[in-house]
Amino acid sequence: MTSSIWTEKYRPQTFEEVKGQKEIVKKLKAFVATKQMPHLMFAGPAGVGKTTLSLVIAKELFGPSWRSNTLELNASDERGIDVVRTKVKDFARTKALGNVPFKLIYLDESDALTKEAQQALRRTMENYTRTCRFILSCNYSSKILDPIQSRCAIFRFKPLPKDELMKVVNNIASKEQITISDKAKDALIEITGGDCRKLENIMQSCATLSKNIDEELIYSMASLAKPKELGEVMQLAVDQNFPMAKKKLLDLTLNYGLSGTDIIRQLSREIWNLNLADKQKVQLIDKCGDIEFRLTEGSDEYVQLTALLAYAMLVGSKQLK
Repeated sequence: MTSSIWTEKYRPQTFEEVKGQKEIVKKLKAFVATKQMPHLMFAGPAGVGKTTLSLVIAKELFGPSWRSNTLELNASDERGIDVVRTKVKDFARTKALGNVPFKLIYLDESDALTKEAQQALRRTMENYTRTCRFILSCNYSSKILDPIQSRCAIFRFKPLPKDELMKVVNNIASKEQITISDKAKDALIEITGGDCRKLENIMQSCATLSKNIDEELIYSMASLAKPKELGEVMQLAVDQNFPMAKKKLLDLTLNYGLSGTDIIRQLSREIWNLNLADKQKVQLIDKCGDIEFRLTEGSDEYVQLTALLAYAMLVGSKQLK
């Protein structure tokens, strides 16, 4: 194994290597082939290829000189209006090198820009259309001003499907000469939820400890409890065994170092496997949503989690209608 970061080592370098976004890749290839490209907006969750495709576009357009013709910025680091007035504007006002009539500005996490910065960005996009194209990457396009959205071709990225992630896992395992069990593969794909970057990071972390990766190591490195264990906690509460449910939940929290929000998110997935009627499962899911909101607002984790177990007892005893 090398000491390089796997997310960079295995980052796709061409359109053909990009996983899970076939329709988007097809349209972007057409833009690059004609060298006629509008401003772009890439919206979607983390780790699905937004940054990778932006870099592929730059490399396909400019070849070896892509770095000279591309400005990369992360809006979560530089949220204010000054970054638009200085860095973006200074780069945009100069002409591109080579036979492409424009340069690229890639603005990652652009939904983190303040409203004032977005207003300034809109004016910059209008003024420098002849010399520059913007690629705006965001998790939530709804946080981007409508005038900016209307100036972009919007592409919505989806989490990578299981078969594509499995190809990534098998490819890395082969090249890094590591063995990973089938259960470990399934666990890795389940807990990463279509996020390829997270998958590669967990794989590399596990590989630094052992070349034989099993399910236990995956959950330990991801700091998550096994779904079966959390399911048992909820089932104990539903079956009216509150003391044992509370004890097991506390043990899991300490053993895995889980936060309250981590537990709630995992529990909300396991509720569907409980021995309950669908209406009761819906009641518990709704309660999980309430508790997650309270946790993000700063409520005490232990109080909120035990309250969930108490609610599960009431659901299980059919005292709730």
